[in-house]
Amino acid sequence: MAKLAINLRHLAIVEISMRMRQALTMISALTFLVVGFAKAETVDVKYQGRVSLHTFDCAPTKPSSLVKRLCFDEARSYLLVDLTGTFYHYCAVDPETVSEWRSASSLGRFYNDNIKGGQFDCRVQGVPD
Repeated sequence: MAKLAINLRHLAIVEISMRMRQALTMISALTFLVVGFAKAETVDVKYQGRVSLHTFDCAPTKPSSLVKRLCFDEARSYLLVDLTGTFYHYCAVDPETVSEWRSASSLGRFYNDNIKGGQFDCRVQGVPD
């Protein structure tokens, strides 16, 4: 009878230990998420300074020798583009233009023909708040 009682205690301790491990795993995951949101990625944007990417959709792009990353905040019509390691910003960009750019056969050619030095210049359009 004493051996049975010891085995039951051992099982109870194992069960508690497993539940504690599960709880700690859950706490670790939640901590990671909270810290991740609290420290959203920021990038240095030429002529603008530090910009947080927490409101931007930075969907992967196809390989390009010029365009490394496109990040778009549709609510603010604000676009950031990484051109070989330097981020630039463009303002009052419509979602259709971003969609066309992301699906263009050449991201660099689309940039040179439709974005660079054109109607989306933030010095003309003004940077959104």
